[in-house]
Amino acid sequence: MDVANFFYLTLLSIIAFLNLPSLTSSQSCKNSCGNIPIKYPFGTGLGCGDPRFQKYVTCNQDKLTLTTHTGCYPVTSIDYNNQVIYISDPSMSTCACTQPSKGFSLDWDAPFSFHDDTVFTLLDCSTTSSPIYLASGYISENSSTTKVPQCDRTGAPICSFLYSCRAISLLNLPISTCCVYTPVDLGPSFEMDLQKLQCTSYSGFYSFNGQESNPDNWKYGIALKYKFNVYNEYPSSCSSCERSNGVCGYAGAYNTFVCNCANGLNTTSDCFFGGAFNHGSRLIPGQNGVSG
Repeated sequence: MDVANFFYLTLLSIIAFLNLPSLTSSQSCKNSCGNIPIKYPFGTGLGCGDPRFQKYVTCNQDKLTLTTHTGCYPVTSIDYNNQVIYISDPSMSTCACTQPSKGFSLDWDAPFSFHDDTVFTLLDCSTTSSPIYLASGYISENSSTTKVPQCDRTGAPICSFLYSCRAISLLNLPISTCCVYTPVDLGPSFEMDLQKLQCTSYSGFYSFNGQESNPDNWKYGIALKYKFNVYNEYPSSCSSCERSNGVCGYAGAYNTFVCNCANGLNTTSDCFFGGAFNHGSRLIPGQNGVSG
């Protein structure tokens, strides 16, 4: 047998091995959840995306959801170019309806922060006892005085527009019970507890949508920023994986990077039949530092 035939038969054997029914399965990590494209750092299940984000953003029955200690919130879209994720809160008041709410908060260790464009408006707050109107702060549960940021007075027109909405105007609430509360005012814990603030509900929006005086058309919801890592660098290994139509993920006790391919196999590089691969958690000796 000459060398050319030997390599040809070897290549056929490798391709046949990679396509054995007993070794392959459908791709476990998907590149979409419903109609929302999924890219790093997000994932559609355990072992997909970045492990830091996996417990906060999940895909269940084609619905992408953000979870915090205050509830579960549908993800409406993701702007990958600007690293912004947009969510909605079913308990939030809008120009179309107003309802009681307990507020919204991020977990202190969540890999998110509020986007500068996000504006919160507290509605129906007590002007006599709410701490947001007390310049000297209030006594917290641990008996230490805590400074509470004042309402953003420059946001008064926002309250006027919101309180002109039919759903809110029917409540006949005085304009003084409205408070524009920007994300920076939420403090390091990103906590907005309406019960402690003595406000009935809140509204959030991230864009006037080119119609500042028409609250019916504002983009209601919450915009959150995210970073890939401390230096906010997109992992080069993930870029190579996605260029080969793979989905970035992780595996093992140390959350080692893997590229999840359409044939159900994981590789340590990409899906162009290069590098070591695994099926489940079994690494096959090959390239990229995986030894036999």
